[in-house]
Amino acid sequence: MLLIDTHSHIFSEEFDTDRETVLKRAAEVGVQYHILPNIDSSSTNRLLDTCNRFPQCFPLMGLHPTSVRNGFEREIYHVEEQLAKNKFWGIGEIGIDLYWDKTYFIQQQEAFRHQLRLAKKLNLPVVIHSRNSFREIFDIVDQEIDNTLKGVFHSFTGTIDDYKHIDQYKTFLVGIGGIVTYKNGGVGGLVNQMDPNKIILETDSPYLSPVPVRGRRNESYNLIYIADKVAELLGVTVEQVAKQTTQNAVKLFKLQIDEIG
Repeated sequence: MLLIDTHSHIFSEEFDTDRETVLKRAAEVGVQYHILPNIDSSSTNRLLDTCNRFPQCFPLMGLHPTSVRNGFEREIYHVEEQLAKNKFWGIGEIGIDLYWDKTYFIQQQEAFRHQLRLAKKLNLPVVIHSRNSFREIFDIVDQEIDNTLKGVFHSFTGTIDDYKHIDQYKTFLVGIGGIVTYKNGGVGGLVNQMDPNKIILETDSPYLSPVPVRGRRNESYNLIYIADKVAELLGVTVEQVAKQTTQNAVKLFKLQIDEIG
């Protein structure tokens, strides 16, 4: 069984003492590959160092919405500079976050739109962070969508109407993470209404640990709990979920993985 953690921050400080052990532990349950979205210029070196050391990790480059402030243009320049000189598999994570602070909403919109256009220009998928902001993100994606714009709404927490809106784009997937295991998370009741071809799995580690390890540091090993829950909700085997979601991720990010071909 082969699984891909499509959203992990294994490069973060939380893993400085046991990063290699965490990756080996994940591999024991089939989580062989990891997609790592960037945060901002302060995380780039850690991201690249991790991916250089561990070839099973695929880096993305982008500016996280919670790192958008006045003068964010300097950060956007950093993103463009990195994309010009290093190999990345997508642009992310990007988006709008209205949960923590709405002060820089206008700047977040500008940074998001700019990075969407950059993704279209470079033919790269985007990883969208959409906390408390589906409507605001849809307003922009509706204007920017074309046959070159593709990606995933990571850590999906929307309604069935939000899912249907995403599905209408045709080229976007939804990332299902630990919240699907939460009794009152809201996502579990929607999975059986989703197209399995539009789902990929993620941990968002070290955040959002699934049941039965909720409250602890999240890591890619725990993707097995997410896969098990999705299989239960879809009424299929976990092997079927692994095969389909892995194929979906490989296709979206154009991953070069020997096991897939």
